Amino acid sequence: MPWDVVIVGAGAAGLLAAIRAAERGRRTLVCEKNQRPGTKILMSGGTRCNLSHATDSAGIVRAFGRQGRFLHSALASLSPEQTVQLFHAEGLRTKVEETGKIFPASDRAADVLAALMRRLNRSGAELAFGDSVREITGVSGSMRVTTNNRTLTAESVIVTTGGRSYPGCGTTGDGYAWAARFGHEIIAPRPALTPIVCDARWIKELSGVTISDVATRVVAAGRIYEAGQAGTSRRRAQKALAEARGSLLFAHFGLTGPAALDVSRAVSGASEAVCVLCDFLPDESPENLLQRLDQQCSREGGRLIGGLFSELLPRRLLHSLLGVLEIPVDRRAAEVRRADRVRIVEQIKGCPIAAQGVMGFRKAEVTAGGVDLRQVDSSTMQSKVAPGLFFAGEVLDLDGPIGGFNFQAAFSTGWLAGSHA
Repeated sequence: MPWDVVIVGAGAAGLLAAIRAAERGRRTLVCEKNQRPGTKILMSGGTRCNLSHATDSAGIVRAFGRQGRFLHSALASLSPEQTVQLFHAEGLRTKVEETGKIFPASDRAADVLAALMRRLNRSGAELAFGDSVREITGVSGSMRVTTNNRTLTAESVIVTTGGRSYPGCGTTGDGYAWAARFGHEIIAPRPALTPIVCDARWIKELSGVTISDVATRVVAAGRIYEAGQAGTSRRRAQKALAEARGSLLFAHFGLTGPAALDVSRAVSGASEAVCVLCDFLPDESPENLLQRLDQQCSREGGRLIGGLFSELLPRRLLHSLLGVLEIPVDRRAAEVRRADRVRIVEQIKGCPIAAQGVMGFRKAEVTAGGVDLRQVDSSTMQSKVAPGLFFAGEVLDLDGPIGGFNFQAAFSTGWLAGSHA
């Protein structure tokens, strides 16, 4: 017997698509290659699952930048507020953290998945585990899905296979090949929300140090400096490829934490060498910081330069920054030249850290790239080149910042696809 809708992948987008389609009375089947649903849900957010963000639909759109316009209809069909209400209706209590991230009050991702499964079970949708899709063919009204077990026919197929991040979850990029066979352009997938690899020795020596508030900018490495007067050089203002603000953690391999993860897509997609410029005191202007340093050197000239600003920055970080500048940490403050004070402030407000690359898909929380949005109808999630074929979630060229934005996009696009398939 043919199905009305076959959904490939039981992740966040697939489960919402199945719930919506089945509740519309559509005979719905979800094919999942794993032996359980929602593998990525269970491991996300450190097994807590940051399911959305405390903002409105416009806030989600803004967070996705140029891709955000594609989400207008999806968010109109299922907004962040409606998403939270959906979980509340299933008995899941949620909480909002200071950063705006929404988590289950229990801090258990398993509770998020359990809520979705309760709704799915009531909807009447069927879920087949170990049903690994090999091929999708056909035309609208007569789609054919071949799995390792059987051949299925359906009026519509929704591809919700995810990208290539966390391949251990089964997200190995299968959906891209199927989309390409139907004539879809695939924007080259690359890791996003992943740690940044840096080789500088001083970075490795700071392993374990966390700075709670850092502004990061990714810029082309070859154009950081410009010639100044008398053969000197100065930092050159240039357009950032990406920028973010949040906590930053130094690790033995480089940089991680939200301030690094949120700009990693620019590093993985760069066609030339890039640097991460780190502003370790983003609320301080360079002028005020320099004035403050001048005053400290004047009033407390007997103190060691390595001990100044200790109330603003971790001593280990300040000592490393001075080391990069080749200014001895045991030099008396009064002995530090004005030109060196300017360099210290420059280093604190825009320390350039060369990026060698990123950790890759194995450590990436999401995938940048995927099915070209220009070939998908944003009002339905249906393919513009292959009617009857729908896409939702991370298989699309959609990737947002850390903070629940990507789950919200998956939920909303899945819900919209299920509303029209």
